[in-house]
Amino acid sequence: MNPTVKISKDQHIWKYEASMKPVVSVEPGTVIEIETWDCFTGQVQSQEDTLLNLDMTRINSATGPIEVIGAEPGDSLSVTLIDIQPGSKGAGMVIPEWGQLVDKSQAPSTRIFHVKDGTITMESNGVTFPARPMFGVIGVAPAKGEIGTFFADRHGGNMDDHQNGIGATLHMPVFQSGGMLAIGDMHASMGDGEISGTGVEIGGTATIKVDLIKGKQGGWPITEDSQAWYTHGTTADSIDGALKSACEEAAKLLVDQWGFTIEDAFIFLSVAGDLGIAQYCHPSPGSVIARMRVPKISACPSPFKI
Repeated sequence: MNPTVKISKDQHIWKYEASMKPVVSVEPGTVIEIETWDCFTGQVQSQEDTLLNLDMTRINSATGPIEVIGAEPGDSLSVTLIDIQPGSKGAGMVIPEWGQLVDKSQAPSTRIFHVKDGTITMESNGVTFPARPMFGVIGVAPAKGEIGTFFADRHGGNMDDHQNGIGATLHMPVFQSGGMLAIGDMHASMGDGEISGTGVEIGGTATIKVDLIKGKQGGWPITEDSQAWYTHGTTADSIDGALKSACEEAAKLLVDQWGFTIEDAFIFLSVAGDLGIAQYCHPSPGSVIARMRVPKISACPSPFKI
């Protein structure tokens, strides 16, 4: 699909606001090429560039906002990630007092990664592994107030789920007219948990398509691919709370959309679903994000019955 609209990385936000204005307005079905900064906004170029010399007010820009004409509260804004093309050089970090190995490594550290032909090479030791490009930040205008792009909530934001990669469609709950979509924080690869607080942080371009599902939405963003759909739950610091919310969201959709009893949904998710962690770099000031994978079968082939 050839994009009909292009948006530069210089058209970006640092927070999702209920009242934010669009940089472009498009019709449902539009294919868009977006350019995004890496999460550090170009500040990291070598291993010498650590957290100690970064401007932390320039973290996690998101390209947009994009108004989708006709999107209204109660709808879902569906965003298909047709293609994601990371740049050639990215970075990962150890951030003091962040992450599961905080007691093992206290010094701020940076590692550079090179990306070529779908393979990532770690500069410091030559280790190579496949690229798995995805977006960490995908969100819409929240129901009220403002939420920084560093955080996740019901509007999306810094969801940090590696399922949000090439071929996936995200169904974002719309809270404001037009939706006001903004995307950023590209990773050439990121593991479940993102335990040090970074993936392979990198800039690049992506081709996306926006559509609407009228009158249906989840409580949080829902990701869908060819094999499954994934509900999410977020909290400020409770992994138990995030896991519970992801389960409740999946069960609610099975009951409301597909006619399961709550008992059937509970047992089905236990025997066929997969509960997992998308983001749990703690301690840190960031959000905790969990997901529930629901397989696509004839009884529940998508999150919404349309």
